[in-house]
Amino acid sequence: MRTAELTQGSVTSRDGTEIGYYKTGQGPAAVVLHGSMESARSHTLFAEALADEFTVYLPDRRGRGLSGPHRRDHGIRTEVEDLDAVVSAAGAERVFGVSAGGAVVLEAARTLPSLKRVALYEPAIVADGAPHREWLVRFDQEVARGDLAGAMVTSMFGFEMAPAFLKVMPRGLLRWMTEKMMAKEERQAAPGTITMRQLAPTIHAEGTIVAELGGTFEKFHAVAADVLLMGGTKGLPGLEPGRATLEKVLPRVRRIEYDGYDHGSSSDPGGVNPTGKPEAVRRIAADVKTFFK
Repeated sequence: MRTAELTQGSVTSRDGTEIGYYKTGQGPAAVVLHGSMESARSHTLFAEALADEFTVYLPDRRGRGLSGPHRRDHGIRTEVEDLDAVVSAAGAERVFGVSAGGAVVLEAARTLPSLKRVALYEPAIVADGAPHREWLVRFDQEVARGDLAGAMVTSMFGFEMAPAFLKVMPRGLLRWMTEKMMAKEERQAAPGTITMRQLAPTIHAEGTIVAELGGTFEKFHAVAADVLLMGGTKGLPGLEPGRATLEKVLPRVRRIEYDGYDHGSSSDPGGVNPTGKPEAVRRIAADVKTFFK
């Protein structure tokens, strides 16, 4: 399998923080914004599928890889400013976003008139943001004492990502399994890989964004861009109602639901995405490419 040839670049966000990105391809610019527990390199296969017709930008959201750290007041406004810095430098009118990244892209489409076509895979917009503020308290306490495995278990239940069989398992066992999984990944990771242990603290920002945007569907009436709204029948159950509502609210929207695809189906297989399949990435990318033309 051919691997996309990536070059690096960076821009400066409004508050002075550096936002780094990878770049590949040729043609009009398209930005790909990753989701939770991911980094810019999580969509290299996706970028490769677009690269023959588009110049693809893969930014690292804050706290990861090429980009600077989160600040104490980090929220959706900061995320949109970071994306705007990349979009403006690239001259991009097309953006694809996944999960929490998809929520950022949708909010950007509401506030940035430069965006003409936005594609979203399982955007993390929920009916009520209050429950996320509640689990974030425990998550922050666990991170502060260095219990990253425990924090990841807390976020898994907080984001309603836990399969039914895990809900009946003792929390201590889940924490032990998570720690073993992170240790195994670190042993096997190639040099430069951004691991689960490194990504775990970034979940605070994801929870903040989901809480902030929860229940704000009506404001997306103002989105003027064309929207491709995607998800999978095996995706996160808590996000499907949001897609159904967005389909009614967005003025210019087309919806696709992929049979058998899960929340990570647009992302590279491996790491936190063990069920990923290259053929699923290519199929989603093909639909996005057609939409972006």
